[in-house]
Amino acid sequence: MTSPIWHPFTQHGLGEPIPRIIHNEGAALFTDDGRRIIDAISSWWVTTHGHRHPRIMAAIAAQTAKLDQIIFAGYSHEAAEDVARGLLEILPPALTRVFFSDSGSTAVEVALKMALGFWDNRAEDRSRILVMEHSYHGDTIGAMSVGARGVYNRAYSPLLFDVGTIPYPSDAQVTLDALEAACREHPAAFIVEPLVLGAGGMLIYPASVLAEMRAICARYDVLFIADEVMTGWGRTGTLLACEQAGVVPDILCLSKGLTGGSVPLAVTLASEPIYAAHLSDDRARMFFHSSSYTANPIACAAAAANLEIWREEPVAARIADLSARQAARLAALDHPRVVGKRQLGTIAALDIAVEDEGYLSALGPRLSASFRAANVLLRPLGNTIYVMPPYCIDDADLDAVWAAIAAACDIGKSH
Repeated sequence: MTSPIWHPFTQHGLGEPIPRIIHNEGAALFTDDGRRIIDAISSWWVTTHGHRHPRIMAAIAAQTAKLDQIIFAGYSHEAAEDVARGLLEILPPALTRVFFSDSGSTAVEVALKMALGFWDNRAEDRSRILVMEHSYHGDTIGAMSVGARGVYNRAYSPLLFDVGTIPYPSDAQVTLDALEAACREHPAAFIVEPLVLGAGGMLIYPASVLAEMRAICARYDVLFIADEVMTGWGRTGTLLACEQAGVVPDILCLSKGLTGGSVPLAVTLASEPIYAAHLSDDRARMFFHSSSYTANPIACAAAAANLEIWREEPVAARIADLSARQAARLAALDHPRVVGKRQLGTIAALDIAVEDEGYLSALGPRLSASFRAANVLLRPLGNTIYVMPPYCIDDADLDAVWAAIAAACDIGKSH
């Protein structure tokens, strides 16, 4: 019987196999037909410490025994308070307020609404959002609007609002000049993926550029939103990518690794002035956003356990070790078709030289088939291959991942 499930980012017309996963542990997935698959992309960038980390699983189990769900409008609970306090302990002091949601896309939607609400409550007519070329911030309407226009959202363009686009910093000065010119027009906010543009092709730009972009926004009183949904929780080598540039945003979006990748949860952190602009005895000035599962207690228990792991286990050392191992294997990959090798922290990426570059490159499905045959979960972005494994991956599995990449370099080669 054909499955009735419609899978995300999947063209079912290609008839590609969809393995059924019945078990996972550490950096491995296990299928119902007895295969062990190495999870080299952290199951879409979410799993940090490894699948089913015992401390996180225990916290989830304990929470189910006392509180499963409660409305968060006008009510609170211990797990959410633990998470909020824990975040404030490890994040920049200027970020004083924690707003819960349930996915990276919603964290971005919340950030955009906070920024617009800030200016509206101050009676200042500032509503334009600036974005970076090639960016991706999610698949809800606001998040799509601030992402790159193209194949991801072409069909939905009537729903999207207009934004100002700043060039990707392949030439830093061009980017900085364009941002400064745009900021002179008094936009509301500038949203960026710090240091690494994920779905845009794992594009990496220097911390110095991020620092200069933040300085320009501060100079013109433009709110700076950092979307660290993918880059946060150590992926770039530090807890936040912004740390490497000495940058503190006005608004910060976190999700994915917030619960160690176990269950959905997101937060948007804001500076005190943004919160204060919404604080009033006038109910019309409140922040109008929520979802039914805001700060779900079970998800918050997982996040609180994740924060304990960061406090009590040598997570930073594990990240540094994996970063070094990734760098060594990327450097060792020597093939004439491999171009654009790049790495930051635990993220390593490269391109296979082809004529039809980009997300819809014909090479993409052929690479995916090769990796499936090698029992490695890699999900190429067209002709771009990236490796972003859980921090617990061992050398044997990491070697197998890079061997699969080396073997795939000749796929689609013209003779």
